[in-house]
Amino acid sequence: MKYLLVFSVLAMLPAAIQAQSTITPQVMNELQKSYQNTVTDKALRNAISANSLKSLALNRENTATPDTYFSVEVPYSGISDQKSSGRCWLFTGVNVLRAKAMNKYGIKNFFFSQIHMFFYDQLEKCNLFLQCIIDTRTKPIDDQMVRWLFQNPLSDGGTYTGVADLVTKYGLVPQDVMAETYNSDNTSEIDGVLKRKLREFGIALREKAEAGAKQKELEQLKVEQLKTIYRMLVLAYGEPVSQFTWAPKDANGKTIGTPKTYTPLEFYREICGDEDLYADYVMLMNDPSRPYNQVYEIDCDRHLYDGHNWLYVNLDIDDLKQAAIASLKDSAAMYFSCDVAKCLNRKNGILDLNNYDYGSLLGTTFAMDKRQRILTFDSGSSHAMTLVAVDLNTDGKPIKWKVQNSWGASNGHQGHLIMTDEWFCEYMFRVVVNRKYCSQEILNVLKQKPVRLPAWDPMFAEEE
Repeated sequence: MKYLLVFSVLAMLPAAIQAQSTITPQVMNELQKSYQNTVTDKALRNAISANSLKSLALNRENTATPDTYFSVEVPYSGISDQKSSGRCWLFTGVNVLRAKAMNKYGIKNFFFSQIHMFFYDQLEKCNLFLQCIIDTRTKPIDDQMVRWLFQNPLSDGGTYTGVADLVTKYGLVPQDVMAETYNSDNTSEIDGVLKRKLREFGIALREKAEAGAKQKELEQLKVEQLKTIYRMLVLAYGEPVSQFTWAPKDANGKTIGTPKTYTPLEFYREICGDEDLYADYVMLMNDPSRPYNQVYEIDCDRHLYDGHNWLYVNLDIDDLKQAAIASLKDSAAMYFSCDVAKCLNRKNGILDLNNYDYGSLLGTTFAMDKRQRILTFDSGSSHAMTLVAVDLNTDGKPIKWKVQNSWGASNGHQGHLIMTDEWFCEYMFRVVVNRKYCSQEILNVLKQKPVRLPAWDPMFAEEE
């Protein structure tokens, strides 16, 4: 009798409550009834079906020419262009160093060769993949690390740590010493071919290991494989120079001083002196999905096998801002990364939470906070730029920030993006600052043993 009563009660419940797992005809009927098809709905449907959502959601009250005054700005000149490549991390890293070179030589228009470093970046990443395949040869093919390696044998993205390791090992050359090629400007095709070859080489190494080959024999085979990779890279990018002769030039192209012959490392050391691009700098992160005031290290997330894993301090946003402002006040630009596509008006170069109103257009709300967006894969760092300016109010609080981008001078506001402080809080993730701009509290946190995170953690995709 009791069971019959329960069944009778369930039978009386609305279909929408009963249906918990599938879209039944009853549920579909309820969904269809929820769409009222009002006059407003008809107008919106006509507009949305024939236009991009972004153009319709644009807040026309927010499209004025941006306020370009900044109370604190690092002197610099020139805009670079990564074109159709994922090398923002590299352009950003050398843009920070470029300011040092222009200051040292008293010139206003100078660029480093990005392709020089990119050649070695790709070669080192190929070696990293193949050596990690050797190191994991005893693990099953479906082990998570092995799967991650074969899924991600190579990319053109990266981080500041890669810049520091590559420059320290291979040095720098001026842009006119090694020019860009079609494939360095358009990396996807050659990147795909290299990935395919690396996977072929990787599985060959595993099969040799299964047949009884020892580590020394496998590493000898790896060197033979790298000869093929080296040739492919030279064909696509050209071969880096071992030395070059150079002298700075003024705005009219006239040589200043006597030309000197350098190796790439000698040129780097002349510009940066005794500065250690790794030890003297620290990456600061704002990731509210993890505890603050903690050091984290990303396993196997580096550019060189003998390089450094990605290490960062997770901080409250206000603590991060203090270090960034201190750096800008001392005329030191910074490596900076963010979720650049969110709320970006490409036409005027403004990053503002109020640029687009999808809620009013679609009759709903988008209410997740930064932590929730990270946890649900809705947001993460996607692009690196150079932080060059901040505008402070009378209380010393930031109003807006400016970054030098690498999408060419015609993109955004004369090659720059300007962001409100509210946008900075929501979608900025990382800055790299010299340790001298960090508070003693941050320096004390750096003494901790890092929490090690796996290479496949979604928060740590390379910046492109």
